[in-house]
Amino acid sequence: MDDSTMTEVTMPGAETVVAEVGKPQFKALTAHEIAGGKFQFRKVFVPSHRYTPLKTHWMEIYTPITEQMKIDMRMNLKSKKVELKTRRDTLDGGSLQKCADFVHAFILGFDVQDAIALLRLDDLYVESFEIKDVKTLRGEHLSRAIGRLSGKGGKTKFAIENSTRTRIVIADQRIHILGSFANIRVARDALCSLILGSPAGKVYSKLRAVASRMAEQF
Repeated sequence: MDDSTMTEVTMPGAETVVAEVGKPQFKALTAHEIAGGKFQFRKVFVPSHRYTPLKTHWMEIYTPITEQMKIDMRMNLKSKKVELKTRRDTLDGGSLQKCADFVHAFILGFDVQDAIALLRLDDLYVESFEIKDVKTLRGEHLSRAIGRLSGKGGKTKFAIENSTRTRIVIADQRIHILGSFANIRVARDALCSLILGSPAGKVYSKLRAVASRMAEQF
């Protein structure tokens, strides 16, 4: 379709001339221009027990953030935070928040290969909750609940991850789930059932039913 329009131009002492005037074309604004020429910042706190993993995988995290997302990144040792800042050539306004979510997911314990999906996909989230939010457990009851969540050799956790297409991190009493909103809900329900005392076999059967329904939808 031609975007140009026809405009009549009348010259003094001459006949009417039809001139072709095209619609104005504007290039997309960069994130720096949208922010009014100001740089935007994000900071992610790093606990002491995640220093070594962060140092080991620093280049795996640093490279996609700086080269693909066009975001500056550094580690501030005094404040114990990873600092992120937009650049003049940052194109997407949401890139800064995606990078902050990516770093935060790694700090929570997710692998770099799993957390980097937050940079590539828009509908992924990280949800966290504690065992005491579901049921107040203490002592051996709490230990057994954590054991039910993981299973022998992590078997139960891997089964939930594979059937719901999520990734799960169990850090003491805190549980972190990475995935889409619908998949997180299914995984959270399965984990809550285990916390409340349901046997793994019963949870597996529910997951198979849910997985079959999800396969039919897609």
